[in-house]
Amino acid sequence: MATGAGGYADILKAPHAARLLAGTLVGRLPNATAPVAIVLFTRAEGGSYSLAGGLAAAYGIANAVGQPLLGRAVDLRGQPRVQLPAAVVSALGMVLLAYAGTGSLLLAYAAVAVAGLFTPPLEGGLRALWPSVLGRQDRVHRAYAMDAVAQEIMFTLGPLLVTLLVSLWSAGAALLVINVLGVLGALSVVVSEPSRVWRSAPREAHWLGALRSPGLLALLGAFFFVGLALGSITVAAVAYADGRGGEAVYGWLMAALGLGALVGGVFYGARVWTGAPERRLRVLVALLALGYLPLALTPGTAAMAALCAVAGVFLAPAIACAFIVVDRHAPRGTVTEAFSWLVTTFGVGAAAGTAVAGPVVELGGTARGFAVAGAGGIAALLVLTATRRALSVPVRTTGIEGSVTDPQAAPAENDRNGVTEPGFSSGLEA
Repeated sequence: MATGAGGYADILKAPHAARLLAGTLVGRLPNATAPVAIVLFTRAEGGSYSLAGGLAAAYGIANAVGQPLLGRAVDLRGQPRVQLPAAVVSALGMVLLAYAGTGSLLLAYAAVAVAGLFTPPLEGGLRALWPSVLGRQDRVHRAYAMDAVAQEIMFTLGPLLVTLLVSLWSAGAALLVINVLGVLGALSVVVSEPSRVWRSAPREAHWLGALRSPGLLALLGAFFFVGLALGSITVAAVAYADGRGGEAVYGWLMAALGLGALVGGVFYGARVWTGAPERRLRVLVALLALGYLPLALTPGTAAMAALCAVAGVFLAPAIACAFIVVDRHAPRGTVTEAFSWLVTTFGVGAAAGTAVAGPVVELGGTARGFAVAGAGGIAALLVLTATRRALSVPVRTTGIEGSVTDPQAAPAENDRNGVTEPGFSSGLEA
């Protein structure tokens, strides 16, 4: 069985796989860089850290509302009819912010709210497509790890791209360029054959949708605090960079965080893991929290970049493991919605982190802003520990659902009937 980079290469050779992954990553660039772009734009307009955090929080909250609603719409109506129109409207919200500025607070908040509300659920959509593109469950699981690694490449390069555009042009231009790229990425996905023909599995009508799963609710509660930790780092890192080189230092800190996650994700996906992913997730989140705590030391720039890299190492593995947990606990017919809820909760947490860290930095200093991240990691671990029982009973154990439109395509294999999940590894057991 192929492992590591060879396994990833095997996945990318599948028809449509490379295009879908690349299009989704580019399409998600506006959402991935929104906290950075909004904070830098607000500061360039002369706004305070509190205003920057407030606008970023408004974007995150609107995104939290929109993602599950749009995800449910995708499950019911298909991807092209939802993803592309949403991408266009979201981009127009950021265009409005770039041209109107922050002079009118009402208009600025309305612009970021529109941008967040209509952010297309491309992330959940991609994970819904993997079964019909890849067929076997072991390949789908490896695609999860590859997906997490690719995200970290985006999170590494995204802040650098934003800061480069800001330094070469302006913060407003950065907003425009990033969002044009986002629309093009969404367009590339929805015109592909897998996206056009995909349909969700039949679902039981229920107003709660995916949220009727206790295990999924437990996972979402934990990842709210993981998001809070990352959101607080966004604001605290800007404060740290002020007086130490500005946007360039900030970009390198964020890139180091993403680089650490990239390295961790590559190693995680290169091994075969045994045991329940819910137990493994608790260990990964514990290590993630441990990595966030030293950031409050705020040493010199080189040492701080190193700490950021270490802090990021367990992020991609935790995300990849969470994808499997979502799959195991999402009710039938809610796959896109369930993944969108994970994105939503993560975004709400990040918004809360930016909102909390802004005043904390202004009142207590940069070190206390980074301390919020450590507290968020510990809280995530406590949630997973307190909800062991809910997470121990998965709703489904037969793999990822989704429409395989070719009747001759291979069905997902039930690898969980044994002790090994191909693509994920032995050794991290709680």
